[in-house]
Amino acid sequence: MTEDVPYVPPLTPEDWLKLREETAAASMDVVVREVAGNSDNALKALLPYQQRAFHILNAGAEVLVVEKSRRIGLTWGLASYAVLRAARRRDAHGMDVLYISYSQDMTREFIDACAMWARAFGFAASAMDEFLFDDELDGHETRSIKAFRISFASGFEIVGLSSAPRSLRGKQGVVFIDEAAFVDNLEQLLEAALALLVWGGQVIICSTHYGTDNPFNQVIRNIHTGKSQYAHMRIDFDDALREGLYRRICFVKGEEWSEEKEKLWRDKIVAFYGDGADQELFCVPAQGSGTWLSTELIERQMTLPRDPHVLRWQWPRDYLDDTAWNDTRRKRHLDEHLRQLDVALSFLSPQERHALGFDFARVHNGDLSVATVLAVDSVLMRAARLVLEMRGVPYEEQRAIVDHLWKKLPRQAGAAFDATGAGGFIAEAMSRSHGKYDPKEESGGSVAEIKLSAEWYRLHMPRVKAAFEEGTIILPKDDDLLGDLRVVKLVKGVAVIPATRTGETGLRRHGDFAVALALAWYATLMNVAEYGYEGLGLAATQRRDSFYTPPSDRDDWRGGGSTGFDVLASGGSWGGSW
Repeated sequence: MTEDVPYVPPLTPEDWLKLREETAAASMDVVVREVAGNSDNALKALLPYQQRAFHILNAGAEVLVVEKSRRIGLTWGLASYAVLRAARRRDAHGMDVLYISYSQDMTREFIDACAMWARAFGFAASAMDEFLFDDELDGHETRSIKAFRISFASGFEIVGLSSAPRSLRGKQGVVFIDEAAFVDNLEQLLEAALALLVWGGQVIICSTHYGTDNPFNQVIRNIHTGKSQYAHMRIDFDDALREGLYRRICFVKGEEWSEEKEKLWRDKIVAFYGDGADQELFCVPAQGSGTWLSTELIERQMTLPRDPHVLRWQWPRDYLDDTAWNDTRRKRHLDEHLRQLDVALSFLSPQERHALGFDFARVHNGDLSVATVLAVDSVLMRAARLVLEMRGVPYEEQRAIVDHLWKKLPRQAGAAFDATGAGGFIAEAMSRSHGKYDPKEESGGSVAEIKLSAEWYRLHMPRVKAAFEEGTIILPKDDDLLGDLRVVKLVKGVAVIPATRTGETGLRRHGDFAVALALAWYATLMNVAEYGYEGLGLAATQRRDSFYTPPSDRDDWRGGGSTGFDVLASGGSWGGSW
């Protein structure tokens, strides 16, 4: 005989809301019990690091980036700023606050904290509401995404959104990206968020670290190198303890604080995280998950100066407009760039074999076309002696440029061209002019047409990675080239280029150098017959270590002398950086 179990009805949305409000209110009431009533007093409930973040934002910082330890209450403190900003009238610079995280539970917690602060400040606000909004995919399909919001009498709202970049479309206000290292497509999300600054918005980027090669850590690196002029805070576990974190915990729990209890508690928390304590508690990023090459490994092999080894060209947008350009002017423009290319080619050594890898792109504001020349010396070291980036260059001009480049390479070892999609045009044209290489027979001409695929990456990317690990490849010191290599991710064990774009708006990159480098590496292994070369005997042997010590009788190898390249590389009339 079974015992009758009384029926318990499921929780309604109202019951769930009440339960969460009561749970969240317990700690809030303890903290603000003595100071609630006005905003100035209520803010005294914030710990010093929470107050610093509040005041940086309240002083008008457009972007605040915070690297922090786990569970130090910073999000709770920032909820106070969200409430005060959304509760202001428009003429007092009030605006919506848009909260984004990777977890729905985190979003609920933040909205609950905002509700508690609104009550402590005494601001009129509606109860938390759940709503659905349509998220458009590629202009066709739509899907509904759940969000949370609190509405204020000011007319502004605090809204919790999905981490999809599209969720910010058409919105304006303060964007708070919490645990940014763990959201998908952080680069695209940041691009969408930073666009809101145009109309007076604000962006808060807050996170625990998740690897050295995570996009969040790249944001921190850009701040430290001066590339990004953002406000920055770093709060590790010990910083938070020094500023009263454990005292606050004891206060909320109604326990007595002591220095000995705090030390024991700290040791227990650090032991709990074990090997992950540096990253989880002390803001020291570990090696990132899914990363193909670490930043340190790439930078170790960047021993060549950027000039004269990197050329960047951007074609005028109206180049194909017959009203602005005639054929004579177009030819003169192309010839000027070919002369610049000849200067760069003059730095190549006739004692080294040279292979070419070419990754194609055509869209002006999209990806780049990148030609990478790898020089191979007598001890099989490979060096990227020339990297040519082209943006917005028409098909025919690209063909003419790479044909000119290939014909002037000393000791041609082979060329591998991206033949995927529109890239097939140039790949086919080059193979018709110089002979098509048959990879199965390892014979034929000198140009391989490569259909890039997951299978091709699976077979050939490990060789490139091994070169970095073994120190047998050398690259120019260049942040954009570094960024392209960092984009490559391991997906199911295969190094591939994800859909992620990097770079400034209008100057996007898509790991283009990484692809061109892999193609060039493949080309160094092609079995291409060499013609018209005479061995130099002792002279060649004496120069085999030229990657490390440029010969003293060649000033141009050091980028000095009177080659004229210093004028070009500094952004002169022939190109320079865009």
